[in-house]
Amino acid sequence: MANCITRHIPNTLTCLNLFSGGIACVMAFEAKYDWALAFIILSSVFDFFDGMMARLLDAHSVIGKDLDSLADDVSFGVAPSLIVFSLFKEMQYPGVMASMAPFFPYLAFLTSVFSALRLAKFNNDIRQTSSFIGLPVPANALFWASLATGAHDYLVSDNFHPLYMLLLVCLFSWLLVSEIPMFSLKFKNLSWKENKISFIFLIICIPLLVFLRISSFAAIIVCYILLSLITRKSK
Repeated sequence: MANCITRHIPNTLTCLNLFSGGIACVMAFEAKYDWALAFIILSSVFDFFDGMMARLLDAHSVIGKDLDSLADDVSFGVAPSLIVFSLFKEMQYPGVMASMAPFFPYLAFLTSVFSALRLAKFNNDIRQTSSFIGLPVPANALFWASLATGAHDYLVSDNFHPLYMLLLVCLFSWLLVSEIPMFSLKFKNLSWKENKISFIFLIICIPLLVFLRISSFAAIIVCYILLSLITRKSK
């Protein structure tokens, strides 16, 4: 009986990830960015623990990997796309772009497309067992949700051009499928030598969380990308 229950725990957590991601999509579409961020964070927690429980309980299943990717593309692909979509709808378009205003927001769904490509690539790339190649989709989703929540007033003001947002969308879409090695926070031990970059990253995160609060996740993801680039160049 115990085995019958435990073997379903990882997939249950994955389904909870999907459930939270679905709510995040609704919140994003309604421009409730703080709630969208909260449910994306919740999805990230479920996403972290489903893999951990599968390993601890030795409860890997045939559908588990596919289910995980489907859930992730909703929680960390569609949800951030809807966040950007809603931001585009709120933005101020200069006169020369006025005719494009009804259609421009749909470019936000490039994030969904490249998130799906990133997940498919991850599932079939044997190089990504202990680290990542390209930006992980949860990191991308947290960046957009945090940015929309913490910098909303600036993003929809006259000082921020819609093309700047599109450039950000294109940049992060490229980062998702790029060949840039990015470190993982999976600790095999507590050795400083073997986990130096991860420890440095966690130390940097503390003041960012304290001083930036809601906006901290966007800053943390940028820091994560920069540290990954620095580590790549130093090797």
